[in-house]
Amino acid sequence: MASIEPRNNKNGKTYRIRLSDGESANRPRIGFGRITKRQAETAKVNVENLVKANNSGGEISIAVQSWLNNLSDPIRKHLESLGLVEPMKRKTEVTLAAWIDGYIEGRTDIKPNTKRNMLGARNDLFGFCNSSMSIADFSAYDAEEFRRYQLNQGLAENTIRRRCKRIKQFFSAARKKRLIDENPFDGIPTSTVSNSKRLQFISHEDIQKVLDACPDNEWRLIFALARYGGLRIPSELYGLTWDDILWDKKRFVVHSPKTEHIEGKETRICPLFPELEPYLMEAFQQAHPGQKRVIAVNLNISSNLRTQAHRIIKRAGLKPWEKTFQNLRSSRETELVEDFPVHVVTGWLGNSPDIARKHYLQTHEEHFQRAVEKGGLIRGQNTAALPSIEPQAENSGVDFTPCFATAYDNMREDTNQDNLYLIPPRGIEPLSHG
Repeated sequence: MASIEPRNNKNGKTYRIRLSDGESANRPRIGFGRITKRQAETAKVNVENLVKANNSGGEISIAVQSWLNNLSDPIRKHLESLGLVEPMKRKTEVTLAAWIDGYIEGRTDIKPNTKRNMLGARNDLFGFCNSSMSIADFSAYDAEEFRRYQLNQGLAENTIRRRCKRIKQFFSAARKKRLIDENPFDGIPTSTVSNSKRLQFISHEDIQKVLDACPDNEWRLIFALARYGGLRIPSELYGLTWDDILWDKKRFVVHSPKTEHIEGKETRICPLFPELEPYLMEAFQQAHPGQKRVIAVNLNISSNLRTQAHRIIKRAGLKPWEKTFQNLRSSRETELVEDFPVHVVTGWLGNSPDIARKHYLQTHEEHFQRAVEKGGLIRGQNTAALPSIEPQAENSGVDFTPCFATAYDNMREDTNQDNLYLIPPRGIEPLSHG
């Protein structure tokens, strides 16, 4: 029978299991480190069962196998060296670079922009750690350090979360491939949060200054589609064709690359808003013969729209705002929900009410002004129509309330204005004396 050997050292009491002569002529000792006496007794029983199974050629019980699965690698390897258990198949050593590069190249189903974002996340990670390290050696602590590394670079919170989300995707695929047991980024926040500091409402006056400063009708239409059409720029800009403009129905069709993977969300239909229609008509009248796209090909997907947009905004005498085109879309959604139900507006603009409230809808100066103006508390309502509250007469004692004496059936036939009494109000509790 195996025996338990306790040992005292500077780190506290530890336990070893020593095999008997009958179990092994060499009577080897198996150290289990700092465990409790009860855990040592469990280890002794399991080691004895391993010896019996090894000598008889029998199967290891489920309980013993479960205990083996939870052992650390050094202890497991020691048991393997003694011939008590079969060598465990080790995970193939795969480097971070080999796995991530292979994963990105293998994703033939993704769009160019998605692949570009993945490559950017890959470069961010390899700027932090050694790309030749084993993917299994990248720990949850390393993931926390990566987040701190990004924070120290002064990056915005949502930028860091998006990067961590893409890297988390690499490790999630590795876990499905059984290269790692757990995803080190599972505890890292990856969902974007609302940042009201970067939201800015672009008024009709300011956008008109920008439109007047545009060098041509195409740029006027780009700004108008963002501010008055609520389009995502640039993703929804280049798929818009003249066939999508339904002039007779006063509507237009928007193709949405961002949501096309969702059934029923490939396209959406928007009203041809009166603020937008003149700019579309101007562009239509000046379009080249045979031109299918609303925006000509010289403004292709590789164009740096943001840089040129900032030049135009500065030319208009304004300071370029953050999130150039998203704030235009946000401004449109904010004013539309004041006149239409939110589910209608989000259907037109292609997001959800939750996303709209979290990332798009704003409180701006006009809201404050309207709130303090006459009738501003209720949109379009005159305060003269609001009910007034008459002041009570001075020196009034009890507040009398009109009440008909109809509590009993035998009085109902005689109920008339003569039955009107003034009684003091009270609760449901019965009157009491004293």
